[in-house]
Amino acid sequence: MRDMNQRIAALWKFLTDDIWRITENEVTRTTFSLYNIIKSVYLCINRFTQDRLANKAAALTYSTLLAIVPILAIVFAIARGFGFDDIIREQITRTFAGQTEAVNVILQFVNSYLSETKSGVFIGVGLILLLWTVLNLVNSLEITFNRIWQVKKARSMYRKITDYSSLILLIPILLVVSGGLSIYMSTALKHVEDYTLLAPIGKFMIRLIPFALTWFMYTGLYIFMPNTKVKFKHALVAGILAGSAHQAFQFLYISGQLWVSRYNAIYGSFAALPLFLLWLQISWTICLFGAQLTYASQNIRNFSFDKDTRNISHRYREFVSILVMSLIAKRFEKNEPPYTAQTISEECQIPIQLAHRTLYELQEIKLIHEVTSDEKSEEIAYQPSIDIHQLNVSVVLDRLDTHGSEDFKIDKEKTFNDEWDVLMKAKEEYYKSTGNVLLKDL
Repeated sequence: MRDMNQRIAALWKFLTDDIWRITENEVTRTTFSLYNIIKSVYLCINRFTQDRLANKAAALTYSTLLAIVPILAIVFAIARGFGFDDIIREQITRTFAGQTEAVNVILQFVNSYLSETKSGVFIGVGLILLLWTVLNLVNSLEITFNRIWQVKKARSMYRKITDYSSLILLIPILLVVSGGLSIYMSTALKHVEDYTLLAPIGKFMIRLIPFALTWFMYTGLYIFMPNTKVKFKHALVAGILAGSAHQAFQFLYISGQLWVSRYNAIYGSFAALPLFLLWLQISWTICLFGAQLTYASQNIRNFSFDKDTRNISHRYREFVSILVMSLIAKRFEKNEPPYTAQTISEECQIPIQLAHRTLYELQEIKLIHEVTSDEKSEEIAYQPSIDIHQLNVSVVLDRLDTHGSEDFKIDKEKTFNDEWDVLMKAKEEYYKSTGNVLLKDL
């Protein structure tokens, strides 16, 4: 028993500490890729719990309940204009399989809404309120994705209007295409039933269509929704996993209709609402977990030495700051292209997260500023903000030391003057010997 506890403790230490300190040069490429997969899954689960994304899924469930009728009304209005409303209805019924009662009620609301709109009843405030529920849902989803990706700047109002409108207009097109594709594949299958080899392949392709459409939907959502650049390969992997999980949940939910019938026997027709809410909650949870997995897999390198970076000593923090400033000053003196955070991280073997943190702090104390390294790539680089012939070690250490608030009610002039003087004299001795060395000469 003790041996098992020790093994579990060693495994946990490896997952939470040791694995994050292994660099690419220390192991084979296959082993490093496997470690990256393990780290991505661990980081995804850890951040999913810390960010309380289950609560965010509940909030999105509430927003969806408010917006589902207006969204479907817009979808049906567009589809009826092209004569595709029957295909849309069939696809929605298939998408919400297992929610027959809830879907019928929602579609009745949609028909009532469209008929009242034609008669001119829903105008003015009522129409604005219903449109607001749609925009509020998409905006809430963007905010949640931006928080997952740690993006502080949201889309501009112009981009929100154009992007959200395009997304809403795209929904009926995708539904029509998926419906048409299913019909085409079913028709084509009838012509190949006599072929022993092609018939099983055709059936497999038809069964694969719902999975492929779900994968495509999640992948597009993970790329489009955050206000940042998301790499396709990471979004695709997360989209396939989330889409497969959603389809598996659909299968389990439909297979559990026996339990649902017992639930209906207790709550009657009212059971459709809580069951529909449960379906929405789990669907949004799967969606947000996939978004978190996309972020984790794309940014896993940023979390190398994460624990060490968060607990970095004051001495090592000063050392890294001097090292980074020395590199930037030397590159500036030679009139070479400026350093980016990535190139600094690679050249000095500094974790990228620590490089970003150091560069941010050096900007705060007015020692460097951002520039564009290349007009084509528009990648952010860094240049000195003061004359490199005056930029010495003492300047860096002094600005790092004094950065931050000292506005406390401690009487350092009289009561604690001795302690303050001792500190100041120690700082002077600290800077005296090597403080005047220029960073470009290190």
